[in-house]
Amino acid sequence: MTNQHEFENTEALLPKEDFQKKILDWFQEHKRAMPWRETPLPYYIWISEIMLQQTRVDTMIPYFYRFIEKYDSVEALAKAEDETLLKLWEGLGYYNRVRNLKVAAGEIMERYGGEIPENYEDLLKLKGIGEYTAGAISSEAFGKKEIAVDGNVYRVMARLLGIREDLKKPSVMKKIKEEVRGLLPDTLVGDFNQGLIELGALVCIPNGSPKCGICPVKDSCTAYKENLQDEIPLKVKKKERREEERTVLIFRHEGRYGIRKREEGALLAGLHEFYHEEGHYEGHLIEEWVENLGGKPLAIYPLKDKKFLFTHILWKLKAFVVELEAPLEDLLFLTREEIKTSYSLATAFRDYFEELGENEME
Repeated sequence: MTNQHEFENTEALLPKEDFQKKILDWFQEHKRAMPWRETPLPYYIWISEIMLQQTRVDTMIPYFYRFIEKYDSVEALAKAEDETLLKLWEGLGYYNRVRNLKVAAGEIMERYGGEIPENYEDLLKLKGIGEYTAGAISSEAFGKKEIAVDGNVYRVMARLLGIREDLKKPSVMKKIKEEVRGLLPDTLVGDFNQGLIELGALVCIPNGSPKCGICPVKDSCTAYKENLQDEIPLKVKKKERREEERTVLIFRHEGRYGIRKREEGALLAGLHEFYHEEGHYEGHLIEEWVENLGGKPLAIYPLKDKKFLFTHILWKLKAFVVELEAPLEDLLFLTREEIKTSYSLATAFRDYFEELGENEME
């Protein structure tokens, strides 16, 4: 149970000016080099924050550079071709993020003349921008006194304040946001917000024990004082993922591979994929399946089984390469190079594509 006295009397626990200084000083000394920090343009901060949702920093930085090289402004992004945009995003996953980026760019062009708005409330009205992203852009790019509370900050504050409740509980989330808002400095708000986030990423880490020995605010931390670091935040049992068995058929005809585009509204909508259906099939069932699709298989050979994890679904995949006498009408047959350069394959299928190897693909 949460200690209400500690939770509600944070002025004594966290002397405001001292806390602010410790976070800001630590951030200046230990912050990681990131391109949007070196050049803190509103557009760069916006793109980086969207990319960082569900993606690690070291993974997304090369994507960030490629993205801003191709689309260097809101106007360029608003005019982007969907297929090119998805191809550029390929490998980052959660493709609705990039679709929403384009929609929001159009909204910025229409409502704000191509200039990203400064105000939190205006940012919240844009497609794909929630409370955290709006706070990050307004504070980091424009110096507005707004909070930017992500998972790192929730964890830091839970340990500081000794919160032993589920951090996804709305009342707890609201209380933590109120506490962070009360700690904001009048200046360098963006640095302060980033300092709390960076502290959670590098010191008050999500996996394993926090590195309390190098924490600049450990003397203010309830979890440190009471040796509760491994108990806070509360570990809540995750929702069980649904498992689906699927069989993937990689059709090949004269060095070209059959792909199809996923329907709008479906999982992985708008991306391309190899033919697949629910269920595991092997042996003569594969041959019958291909013939029912109108194809004549010349050879069939298996690939390694794989697993692919979505947020709440686990695909257990079996895959087969199927050499065809003639291409199937319902699929688009392309060379390996055409697929690599111009078509965005969903990650679950791209892994198979890459593992087939140069010699087999030509």
